[in-house]
Amino acid sequence: MKYFVMLGDGMADYPCDEIGGKTPLEAADKPTMNYLSAHGTVGKCLTVPPEMVPESDTANLAVMGYDPLIYSKGRSPLEAVSIGLEMTPEQTAFRCNLVTLSEGDCKYEDRIMLDHSSGDITTDEADELIKTLEKELGNELRHFYTGISYRHCLLWANAPGSDVNERIYDFSRPHDIINRCIKDYLPAGDVGDKYRVLFEKSYDILENHPVNISRRSRGLNPANSLWLWSPGKKPALANFNRRFGLNAAVISAVDLIKGIGICAGMNSIDVEGATGTLNTNYAGKAQAAVDAFKNGSDFVYVHVEGPDECGHHGELKEKIEAIQNIDKLILKHVKDYLDSTGEHYRILLMPDHPTPVSRRTHTHEPVPFVIFDNQELLDSGIENYCEKTAETTGLYIDPGYKLIDSFIIK
Repeated sequence: MKYFVMLGDGMADYPCDEIGGKTPLEAADKPTMNYLSAHGTVGKCLTVPPEMVPESDTANLAVMGYDPLIYSKGRSPLEAVSIGLEMTPEQTAFRCNLVTLSEGDCKYEDRIMLDHSSGDITTDEADELIKTLEKELGNELRHFYTGISYRHCLLWANAPGSDVNERIYDFSRPHDIINRCIKDYLPAGDVGDKYRVLFEKSYDILENHPVNISRRSRGLNPANSLWLWSPGKKPALANFNRRFGLNAAVISAVDLIKGIGICAGMNSIDVEGATGTLNTNYAGKAQAAVDAFKNGSDFVYVHVEGPDECGHHGELKEKIEAIQNIDKLILKHVKDYLDSTGEHYRILLMPDHPTPVSRRTHTHEPVPFVIFDNQELLDSGIENYCEKTAETTGLYIDPGYKLIDSFIIK
């Protein structure tokens, strides 16, 4: 028995006037998704508990069968694990975004958050900036580590606030404040002020860094400030393979998803050219999934970040393109391979959370899912896999971490 999960990050959305009141998922040309929907079990699933922030760590934990209320300790520790960092009990991990703030002669607090990703800065450029931050701001207690593109990590032993609060500080998420003045979103108070100092110093360090001078000359957004958020301690996940008796693998370009997989005992597979953006190596991810099955994996989880990034950037056309690429270049290829084996298999297709292009951030609504079984072809009557049609079936899974019990046959 083989299990394949196709997770389109942020794929769910709201109806958009520009495409006749359809959602990107509804409007996309996606014949393979529609086939699974027409012959599978379709419903909606609430992946993030109402009392939690709708982030990819909580949502993907739920999809993998882990209760976020128990296991979610912030995304940063998972990202730290994914890049090979060994955390001590005293350390707190922080996501360290390289962001673009407005420039000009003004106070730091009066700047505008222009881009949470610095124009999807390359990892090589970002590495130079992170190394500079480590040289200037690192010390015996805190160290900066390079991740991928704009997504990096700070490990801080005995971080401010860690002695009284497991969550340390409730930082604002940079992708939630695009085009807003950062004044009301900077950390503040007795604990927050200790972090704010790093924010302000980072701008002075990065503003005229050679990497940013070069980026401006090429018409690209400079990565002129760090932005810390989502702090947390190292999580302890129950081993996925032992829980379900499966040999599992995860394929993603995003450190967060890799970290969940590694903490869960899965094999994390890297794909050359996988970027976490619209222009990722879709075909490479599909082939990596096929190779994982050939090499003995029973459960393969493929995560694609592209739709989410397009949602954060407010890019409707590009989001539709990302969905279509997932369908044509990954889902069809893997399904064709599984069909060719003659084995019994199941496919779970779903987003983790909505990332509406109109909102440019994650939202809490339940997401549409399909469970397809090649030996139990159904006639669902759902010819177009999307948010609206999933609503009509009346099938609703809450809490979301229970969905895996419907997917994996015990």
